[in-house]
Amino acid sequence: MIIDSIMLENYRNYKTLELEFDAGTNILYGNNAQGKTNVLEAIYVSSTTKSHKGSKDREMINFDSDEAHIKTVFLKNDIRYRIDVHLRKSKAKGIAVNGIPIKKASELFGIVNVVFFSPEDLNIIKDGPAERRRFIDMELCQLDSIYVNNLINYNKVINQRNKLLKDLYYDSSLMSTLDIWDAQLEKYGVNIIKRRRQFVDELNSIIGDIHSRLTGGAETLSVVYEPSVSEEDFYKTMISNRDRDLRMKLTMNGPHRDDICFVIKDNDIRKYGSQGQQRTAALSLKLSEIELVKNITKDTPILLLDDVLSELDSNRQNYLLNSINNIQTIITCTGLDEFVNNRFNIDKIYRVVNGIINSEN
Repeated sequence: MIIDSIMLENYRNYKTLELEFDAGTNILYGNNAQGKTNVLEAIYVSSTTKSHKGSKDREMINFDSDEAHIKTVFLKNDIRYRIDVHLRKSKAKGIAVNGIPIKKASELFGIVNVVFFSPEDLNIIKDGPAERRRFIDMELCQLDSIYVNNLINYNKVINQRNKLLKDLYYDSSLMSTLDIWDAQLEKYGVNIIKRRRQFVDELNSIIGDIHSRLTGGAETLSVVYEPSVSEEDFYKTMISNRDRDLRMKLTMNGPHRDDICFVIKDNDIRKYGSQGQQRTAALSLKLSEIELVKNITKDTPILLLDDVLSELDSNRQNYLLNSINNIQTIITCTGLDEFVNNRFNIDKIYRVVNGIINSEN
């Protein structure tokens, strides 16, 4: 899997941009706030329909425009995919694949697999559980269309159930309808829990070895899934906690409250790990993500590294750079020194200055 080219129009700080990529390593370098990350974000939006930063559509459109366009060409198993994304400030985005509009954004998942690694990802271990759930969801949505369907439906049911819990405060006659939403919530919630549990098992088959090599054999890392409620007790828990949900006017249990724990020597490093341990675990997690995509899709993902090397020490830099052979990689950085020092092979170099990108080789 590779990205061949991208064209932007009125996207972030780019009025127009046309860029072609090498199948190997591509570097976008320049000072901060010039637009390097915006290119990676556009690639991610083309692959997943969402910004890696959680930005809303209107926030990605140039200030002077009401709409923006992203046009990307991907090559997968010698098949060409042209993905057009039309962002609008006042309407839902439009997406077309090879000129054919798709009805649901979820139909885009699975065509392209990308792994995005930014400095913020180094904090995923110590951040709140929402970030770790987002990691699981975004990865599984790229790999499993059934999971996408279950997650979309679960989120719809949660919103409807929460609305009903608020309405019941004013109209108790609606109570009989709560059973309907509870049955739907169990149906989709149990499927999500089962798939997340399987995902964590798949992750554990990879991450321990990677982390051991990163730490010179000094540490072994494992990931523990912490569901808010088990598959077996899902419905029973909902019924027993119904009074609490009514008081809070919120659904307090379910996959939307799940978390994952990172353990070294029986210690939860979310709470008791050093910053170095947490960052190394985050790097192990991202490298495991690459291997997981390879194992499941039998193809390589596109790797997007957003100024992450400056946040790693030389040993971790070397390990990361040595791990991305035979993967198309697009890297942003402020300078080329780290690559020269590592004698790292660079296939394409672009300099980015205030939304203008020029090739240097």
